[in-house]
Order: sequence, then C-alpha cells, then structure tokens
Amino acid sequence: MRGVIVVGLLLALTACAKPPSQTKNACAIFEQRDGLFNNWRRAAEKTEREYGVPVPILMATIYTESGFRHNAKPPRKKLLGFIPWKRKSSAYGYSQALDGTWDRYQRETGRWSARRTDFSDAMQFIGWYHRQTAEKSGIPLNDPYKLYLAYHSGHAGYARGSWRNNSEALNGAKRFTDITYTYARQLKTCPN
Repeated sequence: MRGVIVVGLLLALTACAKPPSQTKNACAIFEQRDGLFNNWRRAAEKTEREYGVPVPILMATIYTESGFRHNAKPPRKKLLGFIPWKRKSSAYGYSQALDGTWDRYQRETGRWSARRTDFSDAMQFIGWYHRQTAEKSGIPLNDPYKLYLAYHSGHAGYARGSWRNNSEALNGAKRFTDITYTYARQLKTCPN
C-alpha cells in the first residue's frame, strides 16, 4: 500500500514539473493543474484578492516570462560562439524574478520559505510586484501593456523610459497584452 502512495506522489510531482500542454488556453491550464496537491486557479484567485491584480494579468505574466516552466532561466551567452558561458541575468522560475528582487519580496512580505519554482509563490510575487508598480508608477492594475513594460524594465527602468527603444520590451508588452485579453475572454466561460 505504501508503495502505491509513493508512486502516486511521484507521478503527481512529475506532472507538476512539466508545463501545461495548452498554455494559450486559461481554462485548459487550470483544468490540467487543479488537483489534490496544487490548485493553480485557487492560487491565482487568492493573489487577485490579496493584491487586486486580475487573474488574466497574473497568468499572462507567467506565460510571457517562463511559458509556465517552473525552472526557466535565461539562455546562456556563448564564449567564442559555442562555449556555454554566463546567463544574462539571475532571472529564475515561473515569474523570472531576479535574485535581488526576490530577496526584497521575501524580506518585505515575510514569506521566507517562498520558492520561485512554486506556482503559488510565484503568483504571490507577481501580484506583489504589480501592486508595487501601481503604487510607484501610477499604472492601473488593469493596464497590461504598461504593467508588462514595468515588469520587464524594473521600476527604475520604467521611470527612466529604458523600454522606449527596446524592441524586446515593446514586443513582449504587445504579446503580454494579447494573451491577457485572450485569457480574460476564456476565463468568463470556464467551468468552475
């Protein structure tokens, strides 16, 4: 009996490690990840209640940043064009939070055990970060385009306008806005 339980737990944990198969469908994402050991819909709705950030924006942040991969990291630079070298940043996990920003989040919220590879923790971080953005920059929590620019550039970078001539940031903001509105439409029709 104990062996069956262990195998069941291992299968559940393995399933959680793979990204959902339909990342452009919010209903399918929640359907695939709402189980006994984790409930992504509940985590997203809890974050929306706590920080006021709409679920479609929370989900679009993870879609755009990590593609729902729990252990996502930026690609390595190549030395001499072929030797794997350093990464361009310390971004990691679902939220692609940088080391220093994640440390500040843990310090300011007291969530010392939060992990960037945990979906619920990443949701809380994203909600906290977008709330900080709204308070510091005056961006409404329902403005996906500007929220993404501030997420990508950081609060200081957004204030300086470092995103203005940055095609990566501008294209990312458009992609982010599009998927936010797609998720919003889909979530209205999801079965509960």
